[in-house]
Formats: sequence, structure tokens, C-alpha cells
Amino acid sequence: MTALKADRDTVNRAGLCFSYPAKAGIRFFAGAIAAIEVDSGLLIAGIESKALKGAGIVQEQVDTTGGTDGVERVTIRRGQWRVANSAGADQLTLKDVGSPAFIVDDQTVAKTDGDGKRSLAGKVIDVEPAGVWVEF
Repeated sequence: MTALKADRDTVNRAGLCFSYPAKAGIRFFAGAIAAIEVDSGLLIAGIESKALKGAGIVQEQVDTTGGTDGVERVTIRRGQWRVANSAGADQLTLKDVGSPAFIVDDQTVAKTDGDGKRSLAGKVIDVEPAGVWVEF
């Protein structure tokens, strides 16, 4: 590409909602943590795995249990979401604001990567009794 020599109509989007091709064999529930599988590039529901990238929160239930990889699409929304907090030593506290949160399952995040078994969900924004606010 060469540099512009005239005005350009550059297309944009708000950057909050995205639709990604999904991995088969998963029932995505609305409100679930979603992640992109590093190897396949497909969206999956959050699980304990070191090979994911936190993507956002599922916006509507989609069932790919009888499908094929990449055929169905799942809409996720990025932003700040309150999800469940892990328990015990892996529980996030207000001291963790600004730190990473790691995916435990499709509704829970933790303070640590579980000795390399968990992937990054996003950044801790706030912690309250009802859960952890994570920026995806």
C-alpha cells in the first residue's frame, strides 16, 4: 500500500459486539465467558486451558453440539462484566484491581493461572461480594 494522497472513507465499528465462528460440540449459554482457542481460532465457552484468549460474554444461547467446527457463529460482547469469583487462595480481592483475571470455567475467574493451566480472561476492574468485574 502507498500513503494516502486524498481523503479516505475509513470504515469503523464501536468495537463491542463481535460474531465469531464457533467450535462444534459446545452449548454456549447467554452470559457465559467466551474465549478464542489459540490453535483453531474458534470460539469456545470458557474452560481451564492454557491455550485460550478471553474474548467476551456470550449474548445468546447457541448449541453447536451436533454441528461442525466453524459453521455456527456466536455473538459476544466486550466490555466490563461481572462474573463469578474463585474461592480460597485463588479468590480475587480489591488488591487485585488492575491485575489479570484467569479463566476457570464459563462463569468463573481466578487470581492465578493455576500453575500454567489457565488462560487470561481480562483485567480486574472491581471486586464486590457479588463477583469480579473483568474488562474483556
